[in-house]
Amino acid sequence: MTGEGGSGTDAGPATGGPFLLDVMLGKLATYLRMCGYDAAYALDRGVEADGAVLDLALAEGRTLLTRDVRLARRADRSVLLTERDPIDQLRELAAAGVRLDLDERPSRCGRCNAPVEPVPADGTSPPYAPDPSEVPQWRCTECGQVFWKGSHWDRVRETLAGLDEE
Repeated sequence: MTGEGGSGTDAGPATGGPFLLDVMLGKLATYLRMCGYDAAYALDRGVEADGAVLDLALAEGRTLLTRDVRLARRADRSVLLTERDPIDQLRELAAAGVRLDLDERPSRCGRCNAPVEPVPADGTSPPYAPDPSEVPQWRCTECGQVFWKGSHWDRVRETLAGLDEE
C-alpha cells in the first residue's frame, strides 16, 4: 500500500504530510483536513494530468495519495490506496501510520485547505450558523467558510473512532 517512488519502502506518511490527493480522492481530502492535515486536492489547484500532479507534489514537498499504481510508482513519495470508498481509504491510511482523529481546535478549512481562525464571541457569523457567543466557531482565512463543532463534527468523530472495527 505504501511506497516511495515505487521502491516498495514505507513513504513515512506518519510524519503528518503535507499531502497531495489526486483527482480520485476528493472526499478523502475533507476528512484529512478535519484531522488537521495540510491536504491539497489536485482539482482544487486546477491540476489533473499525471505529470502536473507529480510536479506539484515535488515542488511543494508533498506525499502523493493516489489510487493510480503507475502514478504512485513515478512519485518521489507516495501512498497507494486500493479502496474506492473514503472510509476504507481512511482505514488504509490508519494502517500506514497516519494519525486520524479530530483535533480539539480545527486548524484547516474542509472546503479549501487554508488555515482557519477563531471567530470572536462578539463576532458575526452567517444566518445558518449558531451564535458565536454560544458556540465556538472558526472562519477560513481564504474562502470565509465558517465551521463549528456540530452534528457533522460528531459524525466524523464516530467514523474515525470506528476505523479499527471490522
